[in-house]
Amino acid sequence: TIKVFNNGDMFRDFTYVGDIVKSVVKLMPISAKPDEKWDDKNPNPSSSSAPYKIYNIGNHDPVRLMDFIESIEKAVGKEIKKEMLPMQPGDVQFTYADVEGLTKTINFKPNTPLQEGIDKFVAWYKDFYL
Repeated sequence: TIKVFNNGDMFRDFTYVGDIVKSVVKLMPISAKPDEKWDDKNPNPSSSSAPYKIYNIGNHDPVRLMDFIESIEKAVGKEIKKEMLPMQPGDVQFTYADVEGLTKTINFKPNTPLQEGIDKFVAWYKDFYL
């Protein structure tokens, strides 16, 4: 049995691991540079006067939690037992990654559709563990 909070009425940005790897590989040869426009009084948290850069890597396409669970059920051919629960304190209903910096830098954004990514993961899992 899995716990499903907010009765599954939540949206998350699920990202296929292959898309994350592809993003990291494309970013590796790019040397970070200090932000020449850095302003100590009005800092941009994704840059610095030091040579580093932070990128969000995500699908930028929020999916309803129940659709995610149903995709897993379809991939494994089995219904998952669910314990429907209310929203947890401090949780949020809707999140997704802003990948604008990533796409500007490497001209790529993760784009593997949910069912395709889950199918690939389940096939890998079965091959590796079963």
